[in-house]
Amino acid sequence: MNGGPSGFNNAPVTKTFVIASSIFTIFSGIKGGPDKLGLSYQDIFRNPRLWKLILSVFAFSSTPEMMFGLCLLYYFRVFERQIGSSKYLVFILFSVIVSLLFEVFAVALLKDPSANLLTSGPYGLIFASFVPFYFDIPVSTQFHVYSIHFSDKSFIYLAGVQLLLSSWKRSILPGICGILAGSLYRLNLFGIRKAKFPEFTGSFFPRLSWPSMGSPRGATTRNVTGSAPSHAGRHVERISAPMAPSTEPPQDAIATLVSMGFDRSSARQALVQSRNDINVATNILLEALSH
Repeated sequence: MNGGPSGFNNAPVTKTFVIASSIFTIFSGIKGGPDKLGLSYQDIFRNPRLWKLILSVFAFSSTPEMMFGLCLLYYFRVFERQIGSSKYLVFILFSVIVSLLFEVFAVALLKDPSANLLTSGPYGLIFASFVPFYFDIPVSTQFHVYSIHFSDKSFIYLAGVQLLLSSWKRSILPGICGILAGSLYRLNLFGIRKAKFPEFTGSFFPRLSWPSMGSPRGATTRNVTGSAPSHAGRHVERISAPMAPSTEPPQDAIATLVSMGFDRSSARQALVQSRNDINVATNILLEALSH
């Protein structure tokens, strides 16, 4: 499964976060300290260092962790396409802050000043993303290996398990805290799923002069409902409104709607009807599913 169109098409916040994480990891590696960025009881309660706290959110502690982590962040760009950059930025901040608070609470309970209890890296965001991945991303293909059932989602789960166990206890704790943060976001704690930054904030990220990665920018993809439909993957039987004459929908727009769980033929029909406006097409598909 590819999470929609290739590259960081319509996912500027994800692109910025991935590049920032890569830069911080490489920089800390040059300085000889990625393995020293893990947080301990002393770092938090006895000798607080804000710079280390910030770096620990972005910089992975090893190259294998960085490779698995960045691949997962790249795949999870599908959620930014679904809810829009302004809401996804809220999801990032909520996941990072809440998971960090859980980590601080866990370190306070363990009270082991002699060891780094938490590995560094954006574990909070990555494992918080597994919550909507589990509930909102449908299975598109299934297969068997020696009578064991697998799906296209299995590879994402395996990458997550590998990252979770990469530093054993030091990575398991941040991973669990991330899952808890993602669960609270899904439960809409304090109405957080309706919160979003002003539109000009979301439009700031595409203007950053990062190197071009992926296909050219297409139409903006934002699901105005705030999340992918939980019944994603069901066939949309019929779109009742008459279809307006239009050009053939672009393949990347169709792929984006398919990545949200809609049937390919229904996605194409909705795009034709909406004159290739993905926002309108998404609303048409959701209204058809609700009938």
